Amino acid sequence: MKNHTKQLYVGGAALLIIAAGLTAAYGIATNGRVSVDTASIQAPLIALTPAASGRLDAVYVQPGDTVTANQPLAEVGTQTLTSKVAGLIVSINGAIGSQITSSVPVVTMIDPTDLRVVGRIDETKGFAEIRVGDPVTFTVDAFGSRQFTGIIDEIAPTSNQSGIVFNISDQRQIQQFDIKARFDTNAFQELRNGMSARMQIYTK
Repeated sequence: MKNHTKQLYVGGAALLIIAAGLTAAYGIATNGRVSVDTASIQAPLIALTPAASGRLDAVYVQPGDTVTANQPLAEVGTQTLTSKVAGLIVSINGAIGSQITSSVPVVTMIDPTDLRVVGRIDETKGFAEIRVGDPVTFTVDAFGSRQFTGIIDEIAPTSNQSGIVFNISDQRQIQQFDIKARFDTNAFQELRNGMSARMQIYTK
């Protein structure tokens, strides 16, 4: 018997059905989709602070430099601050000759392999549908409409405004949550920390 192929539109997405075999081709285009307009490329900041207060005698790097693991970065008193991992220098704090306390970072860096696209989403706009493992496409303002791909690997367990107390007369505030998606940092080396982005998350 000859198969008959029909194309239906469900919620604006094409669903291909092979009638005779009762087989459906169900792909990313037919999944639910959650849009996140407020996102950026981010990596956790690594702050290097001295173990004890002292004078900043030397700084061997500047913002934008790439460093290797265990590379000397600065001298504070008798201490040499070294990088724990390979990465990118983001900022330097303090002038040569200034006093630095143990609570103040002298050098801040990131590990580019930890870059993620991080989105902030309202709890009422599809947040409950998102799961770790959901595929993601995203665009970055610097590269126009070019699409990048990733996968959700972290969903914030609490909102960005946790701890708010409501009175009976208060209007309920919509909470926002951060979601993070990893991507292939080797394939997308042009993506930089801090770039603005927009995400499309395809829920199952």
